[in-house]
Amino acid sequence: MHSTEKLISAIPAKVGRKRRWAEDMQARFREGTFARIEAALEDKEDRTDFVREAVERELKRRERQQSTTPARLRPGREAKRG
Repeated sequence: MHSTEKLISAIPAKVGRKRRWAEDMQARFREGTFARIEAALEDKEDRTDFVREAVERELKRRERQQSTTPARLRPGREAKRG
């Protein structure tokens, strides 16, 4: 160890908590969308949570659809040839 280094622990220090939301995205919405969201919010729910949950539900719906629909029948997709 160099004289300028101070060893407190052999385990590296971790600062803060684990990042829950690691990915970031900006999106633009049609005029009036935020007012509609505000009107639909439940108690103590914020707009960001509403959007996250809506995206998660839609992803799950599409993933279920993809797992039950043959690739050749999916819109916008070409069938895999093997």
